This record gives sequence, C-alpha cells and structure tokens, in this order.
Amino acid sequence: MANQGAKKRRDENTRHMNNLYRIIIVSNVIYLLLRAGFFYSTFTWLHWIGLIITSSAYYLCYKQLASMAKPAYTDDGDLLDGGFDMSTGGVSEYLHDIIYITCFVQLTSIISGKFWWIYAVIPGFAVYKGWGLIKAFLPQGSEGVEEDEKTRKKREKMEKKASRGKFVKAKGR
Repeated sequence: MANQGAKKRRDENTRHMNNLYRIIIVSNVIYLLLRAGFFYSTFTWLHWIGLIITSSAYYLCYKQLASMAKPAYTDDGDLLDGGFDMSTGGVSEYLHDIIYITCFVQLTSIISGKFWWIYAVIPGFAVYKGWGLIKAFLPQGSEGVEEDEKTRKKREKMEKKASRGKFVKAKGR
C-alpha cells in the first residue's frame, strides 16, 4: 500500500474543497434570495458592489486553495503527492479565515449594512502581521541610551567571558 498517506490526503482535500464550495454557493444563494428577492425594494447598486466584492474574495481564495490542494501525478498516472495538507496553518489558514469572514459578512449584511465594517478586520490583521516583519528591519533605538556604571561593568564582564571561549576537559586514559 504505497502512497497510502498521499491517497488519504487527496481524498481529504477533495472532501474539504467540496465543503468549501457548498458553503460559498449556499451563502451566495441565501444572499441573493433574501436580499435581492425578499428585500428587493432596498436592494441598491451598493449591494451589487458588495456582491461583486464578496464573490471576488470567494473566487480568489478558493482558487488559491484549490491550486494548493491539487494532487501531483507521475507520467504513468500514479499518485505522487496528495496535495497540500489543508489542516496546517500559514497561508492556508488565512485563506480559510477570509472565506469564513466573507461568508459571515455577506449573510449578516442582509440584516444591516453596518456588518460590512467587519471586513476591516482582514486588512487590519494584515497590517498587524506586516508591522512585525517591517519592525524587524528597522534599526533599534538603543544607541542614544546611556547606561549606568553597574550595567556597563556587567556588560563588559559578559563580553569578556564570551570572548574567552569554552574549554572542554578530555577524559584521560
């Protein structure tokens, strides 16, 4: 049973992507039926823009996840790799979060247009994560800080100790 793990991951990814597809379709159908069908008198061009934005977010995230989950085959047609493991974190997790936030925003915007403000969480989180990366490249502001005598002596002692190197005792025979 070679490649049993790859087959299992391929099947899990297929099942997972089908579930995501169903969630996206159900969210869009509910939005269109309720917002455009039932509340048609309040359905304006802004709602069409909102539908285009959410559909674009769904499309881009789903396509990226689908390309990550796609299994790889050899020239003979044998399964080589089952695709990316969707249960791991990283980009896959962020794409799932965007899909779920989009679903929530789309369905709750049926009740009130103020729920669109929840979409601000996505760029806010991106700025938060990006700031940590940018902060690593900025120079640290410790050059202008004066250190007292005790701290200076302790630092010099530690530097001297580190420069000596470590000696290892050999066991005599």
